[in-house]
Amino acid sequence: MKVLSRMKTSFDLLVVALSSAFTWSTKIVEVKFPKATHQIRDLSEISQDSFSSEVILHGYLGNRVDLSKSLSFVPLLSKTLDWSVQIVSSSKGQDDVTDRMKASHQQLKKTAAHSPVVVTGILKNRQGARDTAIGQVANVELSLLDIQPLNYFYRDLGGSMDDVFGPEDRHLQLRSDKELRESLGFRSLVAKIARREMDQQGFMEIETPLLFKSTPEGAREFIVPTRQQGFAYALPQSPQQFKQILMGSGISKYYQIAKCFRDEDLRADRQPEFTQLDLEMSFATGSNVMDHITKLVRILWKTILEIQLPTNFPSMSYAEAMSSYGSDKPDLRFDNKFYRVEHLLPTELVSKLSDLENPIIEALKFDLNPCIEDDDTISLYQTFIKCFLDSPDAASFHSNPSGAPGVFVYNPLAPLRGLSAFGFEAASSIESLLSPDEGSLIVLQARPNAPFSGGSTPLGNFRSHLIKAALKLNLLKPSVPFAPVWITSFPLFTPTSTSAAEPGQGGTAGLSSTHHPFTSPKSPEDVDLLLTSPQDAIADHYDLVINGVELGGGSRRIHNADFQTFILRDVLKMSEARLKDFEHLIKVLQAGCPPHAGFALGFDRLVALMRGKESVRDVIAFPKGGDGGDKLVGSPARMREEELKTYGLQLRR
Repeated sequence: MKVLSRMKTSFDLLVVALSSAFTWSTKIVEVKFPKATHQIRDLSEISQDSFSSEVILHGYLGNRVDLSKSLSFVPLLSKTLDWSVQIVSSSKGQDDVTDRMKASHQQLKKTAAHSPVVVTGILKNRQGARDTAIGQVANVELSLLDIQPLNYFYRDLGGSMDDVFGPEDRHLQLRSDKELRESLGFRSLVAKIARREMDQQGFMEIETPLLFKSTPEGAREFIVPTRQQGFAYALPQSPQQFKQILMGSGISKYYQIAKCFRDEDLRADRQPEFTQLDLEMSFATGSNVMDHITKLVRILWKTILEIQLPTNFPSMSYAEAMSSYGSDKPDLRFDNKFYRVEHLLPTELVSKLSDLENPIIEALKFDLNPCIEDDDTISLYQTFIKCFLDSPDAASFHSNPSGAPGVFVYNPLAPLRGLSAFGFEAASSIESLLSPDEGSLIVLQARPNAPFSGGSTPLGNFRSHLIKAALKLNLLKPSVPFAPVWITSFPLFTPTSTSAAEPGQGGTAGLSSTHHPFTSPKSPEDVDLLLTSPQDAIADHYDLVINGVELGGGSRRIHNADFQTFILRDVLKMSEARLKDFEHLIKVLQAGCPPHAGFALGFDRLVALMRGKESVRDVIAFPKGGDGGDKLVGSPARMREEELKTYGLQLRR
């Protein structure tokens, strides 16, 4: 066997490669480096007595500037990348230049920017320096004595980290984007304070398993095959069943910051794996849980954002939210409610708005309050709505099968104030109802004359998009920075289609639980409806919404085994095989499980909202992309033939 060695490379690693005719192996000898005597951020407060002393610093090299062959300047960035100090390196021209400094100068010029290094130097007073955005130590510089590269930045970036990196370079995104790194620090702080508050409220942090089994809760699951052929785990959609089991096990207050997994279509606010602050309380009602969550959220906002939220969050029912704002997560920073107006409109206008038979027509008055002065209000509104309707964001509204929205700009100087299509009588009624001002947008939108279903109506979606567009253009100012609201009294069940793409809960009743099949009906009257009209029953469920973002949801649970079985078998009409998937939960409920209620706070969304980010990807270290993949590590990866054999799997061609 031949031994090859390379010593004293440009980054001081000892590499010993052992080779033979058939094999290669490489051993990297551990790099030894001295402990830092100071942190870069502390140098700004160092006394003049320390000048001319020798210090050792750890950090990353910045972009070097060579004033000549013998004189270079380079910033040394701190380990956290938010402080820097200037390094001065010289190889000649000064009496105090030594052979050690000459060698270090050559080493500096061979070491690429962004490489981690240990720098030894003499502290000197720096004259005429100015602070920079990166937190530069302005009063001190370091005369280079020695530099030890600890690794080498191989990629050629042209000396700059200013490039916009793609998701395949997430590590460089994080290293080059201070705001991203600060978002991760912000996330850590939120978790720390949340844990402290939960501990003070008497909750016990308990971890629940990630390897569960497939149970039809509603969302599609990720399956984990085992080597025992035909058997598989499922990653949990939430800790829902385990936390209910804990309630039947004598745990009175449980919480955890839990990883959850759902194989769903992805949006900006969804990830296939996500984090939630999960909790459950025994001998509790939904009101008890809502009080705890309100207290937690208020403490987070006050401690971190220094914003005082209301002591009691307002609440409204699902039906009220849908009828007033067209959404089960309304943004209450803007108080522009909907009104039913089909009875006020002429038949000709209704037929122009929709081909539906006997449609509901809703009206919305939308006012801008621009942050800039504009003398021509009418022109401002007209330009805004035209640009919005012509944008890609509005394409779905034009193709709405219920009819496209009708948009009118209220103009006191125009014939019939811009409402000629209404006719005199209807225009007068609309003015009395909406009290429009000069430039007000009046939007009419049709929808089917049917009970509310799902999370939004066409006009609700239109309102949400209008708000986002106006905020982006600085044409709208919120009445308050944050507007929390509890949404309650959701339908207990939702009609389902027979589509194979919709997992539901595996029953044949044409219904699925709106949230999950363990949610309790709200009142005795709702229990009675289960026998005659289950689709009309109301759930004891509650969502927390802030600024149009659903931060989480919870409910009072069914704690009686017979009643839970009735819901699964007789209402949802699950098969006996599916019922067996819940035998473990029924067993726990039969063991005298107390009444209990809980909540799951979407931690990613919470941090994104507090941080002012539209996408949760901006507050997750390694988020999945829109296709569910991680381009940095290359997941998901195609299974190899030997892996398929190990797990007894066969791909369908």
